[in-house]
Amino acid sequence: MIMDFRQENSWSKSSRQMFALGSWLAFTAVGLGAFGAHGLQDYFKEHTALQPVYQTAVEYQFYHSLALLAAAWAAGNWQQRRACWAGRCFVFGISIFCGSLYLLCLTGMRWLGAITPIGGVAFMAGWLLLALSARHTTTTELNKS
Repeated sequence: MIMDFRQENSWSKSSRQMFALGSWLAFTAVGLGAFGAHGLQDYFKEHTALQPVYQTAVEYQFYHSLALLAAAWAAGNWQQRRACWAGRCFVFGISIFCGSLYLLCLTGMRWLGAITPIGGVAFMAGWLLLALSARHTTTTELNKS
C-alpha cells in the first residue's frame, strides 16, 4: 500500500506531540549511546559492571521510543484512547526504567535499581494497551489508515 502524504492530516494535536516526543527520545537514545561508547569509555573501564546496565537503558529507550511512534500512529489513525494511554505508559516507562538505570550508572546509587521494575511494568502495560487498541479497532477505522 502506497501512502499519499499529501492527504489532509487528521491526527490530533496530542498524536502529533506524541510522535514528536518519540522522535526526540529516539534521537537522545542515539546520543546517549554514543556518549556511553565514547565519552564514558574510561569511566566504564573502572566500573565494568555498569556498562551493560547503561547499554540496557539505551536499548530500552530506543525500543520504546519506536513503540511511542507506533502508539502515536495508532492514536492518530484509529482514534483509540488505548493507543494514547499506551504512549503515556511508554513515556513513563522510559522515564522510570531508563532514567533510573542511567542515574544508577552515573551516580552509583544502587537503591535506584529498586524502582526500575516499575518502569518495566509500564512498558508491559503500554504493549498490552497498544495490542488492545488494534484488537478493538473496527474494520472501518482500519480501512481509513
